[in-house]
Amino acid sequence: MGGPVRQVVQNYRTGELALLEVPAPRCKPGGVLVRTRYSLISTGTELMKVSEAGMGLLGKARARPDQVAKVVQSAATAGVVATYRKAMNRLDSYTPLGYSLCGVVEQVGEGVSDVAVGDLVACAGNEHALHGELNWVPANLYARVPEGVSAAHAAFGTVGSIALQGVRRGEPQLGDAALVVGLGLIGQLVVALLAGSGTRVVGADPDPRRCALAERLGALACGPPGSGVVDTAVAELTGGHGADQVYLAAGGDSNEPVELAARLVRDRGRVVDIGKCRLDLPWNAYYAKELDLRFSRSYGPGRYDPDYELAGRDYPYGYVRWTERRNLACVLDLIARGRLDVEPLISHVADFADAVETYRRLGSGELKAVAVLFRYPPPGPRPSPEPGGNGARRPDRGAAPAARPPVPRPVGLAFVGAGAYASSMLLPHLAGRDDVALRQVVTTSALSAANARRSFGFAAASTDLDAVLSDPSVHAVFVVTRHSSHAELAGRALRAGKAVFVEKPLALDEAQLRQILDAVAESGNDRLQVGFNRRFAPLLREARGRLGRRIGPATARYLVNAGQLDPASWYRRRDSEGSRFAGEGGHFIDTIDWLLDADPAEVFACATPDQADLQVLLRYPDGSTAAITYATSGSARFPKETIELLGDGKVLRFNDFLRASVHGRWRWAGPRLPRGRDKGQRAQLDAFLAAVGTGGPMPIGLDSLIATTRATFAVHTSLRTGTPVRLDPPAAPDGAGP
Repeated sequence: MGGPVRQVVQNYRTGELALLEVPAPRCKPGGVLVRTRYSLISTGTELMKVSEAGMGLLGKARARPDQVAKVVQSAATAGVVATYRKAMNRLDSYTPLGYSLCGVVEQVGEGVSDVAVGDLVACAGNEHALHGELNWVPANLYARVPEGVSAAHAAFGTVGSIALQGVRRGEPQLGDAALVVGLGLIGQLVVALLAGSGTRVVGADPDPRRCALAERLGALACGPPGSGVVDTAVAELTGGHGADQVYLAAGGDSNEPVELAARLVRDRGRVVDIGKCRLDLPWNAYYAKELDLRFSRSYGPGRYDPDYELAGRDYPYGYVRWTERRNLACVLDLIARGRLDVEPLISHVADFADAVETYRRLGSGELKAVAVLFRYPPPGPRPSPEPGGNGARRPDRGAAPAARPPVPRPVGLAFVGAGAYASSMLLPHLAGRDDVALRQVVTTSALSAANARRSFGFAAASTDLDAVLSDPSVHAVFVVTRHSSHAELAGRALRAGKAVFVEKPLALDEAQLRQILDAVAESGNDRLQVGFNRRFAPLLREARGRLGRRIGPATARYLVNAGQLDPASWYRRRDSEGSRFAGEGGHFIDTIDWLLDADPAEVFACATPDQADLQVLLRYPDGSTAAITYATSGSARFPKETIELLGDGKVLRFNDFLRASVHGRWRWAGPRLPRGRDKGQRAQLDAFLAAVGTGGPMPIGLDSLIATTRATFAVHTSLRTGTPVRLDPPAAPDGAGP
């Protein structure tokens, strides 16, 4: 894919801005790789983010109370230490800036047919249209630039879409009168779009230069909010009735915009919030006029919907006429036909190499600007596209089986994925160890790879998995990606002869599990561990040891107070990532299997109508039984996980990795002052590294991993059929080791 590329990033903890070298992104299916020509700074949204980053922790907390609430809830369930580590790691990571650009298609991913290499496209999205030399952009977040539109003007496509969606929410009609409050970049575009559609526009902003610019773009009169100029202009245009719509495109903490809207809008008029202004509604004023308050969500329908933005699933044209991609194309068309002139908005064009200095000048007020563009250097010779669309070079399917002699110390590790879990629960236990060498980190996002390299000391960061699989200094590969990719990535690593640690789940269905088993059979490499860490938790292991040897059947109860997911969590993507229980249910089945030292023979499950709360009943060959209650409807103040195991006249009680006791002829209780929730992550890593380093057996046998995975599948089969599901003992794959 070539060498590193540059990207504008910010450390949210320190406020540092940098032009960072990151690995070049690879071209994935369903999107295109775009070489940036111009990117646009949103002087409102981006400078607000930059300003927040410069605050102290208290200031950040005041600016983002929603994030503080998430941290408090996480501390209640995961513990203060783990939550603090996760929060500080997130704060101390580089985050990208930018969301509106224009560039040239450099590579086309599989499944894309509407653009070709060399086409000029406008791109959107704060995860894809970044201030960087090279970006991967999914299909619904770009639009082809019409002939005659310059790259600099096309870079306004995304912010133009934000303004256009706000205008659509106001539903102006020919001859209406509108008031636009706030004449920054979005406000100026709203003025231009309204004026071009036949709406009579008045603008309000304290900056006389912005007022003059808005009048140049078609506003009939502009002035400071609350001034006689604005009030008089609205009264004269409407015969004293008031504006038909008020568009709030202002930011800040003042409540003046929403109060101004109530005063100058007509009876039963519409108030549309486009910016991020304070909304302490004066109830009497809004009630008396029966005002219609509306919100405009970014670029249009499809925004924040992962099925639309990432999976490329468009909305039917007849039902959703204007999606975010269609809005983007509409803005470009208006520019092409001369109906929207963005040239007057360009206050400054800076070379991309001067990005950090440009932000400094904007933040200090030295550079007064409505819109600032970054101009990128022309690319060097472009490498020839590799076969397969995304350039994947897979290891030989018939790779030689992995040998099992001890590996030379330190053990060379590579991580595929470096998200929140890897960065807070795995890598802190591996960084800085003498017996470990962190060789490479591979992510689909170039910046997350660079962050992991910086934070944990990886020797290299990349977006190229094949470079890792062919690296002889890498002895073990950690797969810590989204659930749907585990089986495919683990299978490739096994075929390459690497030991593999894959986070749960191992697979989401039987077909994915077959991928793993085929890889083991064809390569002879069964050096595999799944991240079932609870059986390694020190307190639980001690309690099991105190319980002693079990003779007769036992009964177990496992209550999982899972809690509610964030509405935006990717765990909710059942069609691609499986159900929530499919993702984490293996944890609890594996823990029961380990406590009973057996694999389940039968599974029965029932659930609430929405399948959010489940009861899973397990029967074991010796007559033991277990019940797992997996519920999302409980209180966040109650412990997340509690276990009770009864048998042979003894009872084991375990409370959320903090307290444990065993009751029998004698009573044992864990320490009164727990040292925090240790869920076994470090111990499982130690066991895995010992197995890789010595060539000894893996900490959990392959048969057990298969049995737990199939028991998880059986839960969903039982929910579907309403009947128990019998499980056969797993057979070792042909060619697997003993």
